[in-house]
Amino acid sequence: MQTPGRISAAIDIIAEFERRRAPLKTIMADWARGARYAGAKDRAWISGLCLDVLRRRQSIAQHMSDDSPRALVIGALRFSWSMVIDDIAAAAEEAPHGPGALTDDEKTRLSTSFESGGKPLCGDYPDWMTPYMERVFGADHIAQMSAFTTRADIDLRLNNLKAAPEKSLNALGRIKGEAISALVTAARIPAPPASEKSAAITVIPAFNKGWVEVQDLGSQIASAAAGNIKGKQVLDYCAGGGGKTLALSAMMENTGQLYAYDKDAQRIKPLYARAQRAGVRNLQIRSPAGGEGLDDLAGKMDLVFVDAPCSGAGTWRRHPDTKWRLTQQQLERRMKEQDIVLREAAGFVKPGGCMIYVTCSFLMEENEDRLTDFRKDHPDFTIIPALDQMTASGILTAEGRTALEPCVTPDTALRLTPQKIRADGFFIAALQLANNGAKG
Repeated sequence: MQTPGRISAAIDIIAEFERRRAPLKTIMADWARGARYAGAKDRAWISGLCLDVLRRRQSIAQHMSDDSPRALVIGALRFSWSMVIDDIAAAAEEAPHGPGALTDDEKTRLSTSFESGGKPLCGDYPDWMTPYMERVFGADHIAQMSAFTTRADIDLRLNNLKAAPEKSLNALGRIKGEAISALVTAARIPAPPASEKSAAITVIPAFNKGWVEVQDLGSQIASAAAGNIKGKQVLDYCAGGGGKTLALSAMMENTGQLYAYDKDAQRIKPLYARAQRAGVRNLQIRSPAGGEGLDDLAGKMDLVFVDAPCSGAGTWRRHPDTKWRLTQQQLERRMKEQDIVLREAAGFVKPGGCMIYVTCSFLMEENEDRLTDFRKDHPDFTIIPALDQMTASGILTAEGRTALEPCVTPDTALRLTPQKIRADGFFIAALQLANNGAKG
């Protein structure tokens, strides 16, 4: 495909997204089935453009004074991809595949500055969320949310169960992997230009040998909040696909006993193969599909890790379509699920043990509010400094601790955002159960 056809395809896909509000991947897959002529590079180009449209959908519409799919796509080409106006105009008017010649108004808007005084036009999130944003970020909310419109890097965790971090890092040289100074086991491949595919991590030998795992830096930082868990009894209560489970096992150095559980048997299914590749030997996977419960673990865990279901607002850099699909009703359902998960997980913590509460959301409604409600019924759980837990893990560097200090909340939890630290948005809190045997 040539550029005119790619632009027209992106317009059609954005139009379909606006109509269906289905996941962009689903809409892309549906389009690709009817466009067999589109190669991998074409699909990467079109997908990258559509994602950048959705990252800055509100700002582009405001600048173009038009929220039509056409305006959004040509606006993204100019302001996200820095394509020169003459090239956009030539591609648009090329028959028969271009979307049609630019109007005089479109040319004028494309030629004017996208930002006002060097500041973002708006936060690029649904209007109904404004009170939530102002509550958590105050007057800084537009700048904070603007950071979520950038493309995310590919972050990697260097798996010390299989190879020393230095050895794994050397193996990433050909794909431009570089160390992340915050953690001794973290690396990064910088985001490629918008029109190019990301590096194919899963085909490199280091990945297939289990030396590296794809995991956002924020997720790795959250895992570090488990602290020093070598030789301990640990439960990953909402394990999902197991990314944090594998990070916890590496921190344990295959000592103690690690349990992974998720109510959704399909979500936890990939963990079996992932754990084998990663060299994990201290893991028991408890799956509902096998009727495997957790009753025998009640009140026995040194640490319970709760990666709670959430809105996913912290992942909007990677999945910008989800912010335009999120509704207030969905958010409220997630909050109820978080309350249930916290109550359930608390029952597995032994006296003196800890519970780590994590969401990939920056919203106070999913975080501080949930902990406040939880502690009303569980006053024997005390919030302790999450950053101290991370330091005790042994993988947080001094430079990393300094970088995270601005992320500490008034109650000693952490709220990560891409503006403060180059990572997805996360909330991380540590709670300790009183060592008196009394459960709240």
